[in-house]
Amino acid sequence: MRLTPRREEVDAVKALLESPDFDSADQMAKAVIKEVAGILQMRDWVALVHTWSDGSRGLNWAPFGNEAEARAFASKLAIGGTGHLVKIHSPGVMLANTEGKKGWKGYCQHPECGHAPFTHSAATASRGACQIPTCPCDGFRK
Repeated sequence: MRLTPRREEVDAVKALLESPDFDSADQMAKAVIKEVAGILQMRDWVALVHTWSDGSRGLNWAPFGNEAEARAFASKLAIGGTGHLVKIHSPGVMLANTEGKKGWKGYCQHPECGHAPFTHSAATASRGACQIPTCPCDGFRK
């Protein structure tokens, strides 16, 4: 799995590594592992779902960081059947959007909205109106 670290992810791990709050390397390592697991839970992934030639369920592989990575993996397989790419949406994002998450970036700033950027239509390089019909916001603001 290939990962491109995002600035806020690097900053969160760096803060732990520079923190004087740990009494041992074990404590720091546990904190870093928990932080990275939480970061990865906030990402969407791609799965390669396989079906055998007779139509029966095949083998599935995941996670892939993006479709290109999944396609590259699939091109190296020689097992027959058909493969499909399926986006796996993050449970962390779903929970953060409904319950909130400390430090989670991406909420619309309208006090009655709070939806993630992907629910807002893209208007050129900026975000446009929220696509959730019951949402009162008229734009996305970071």
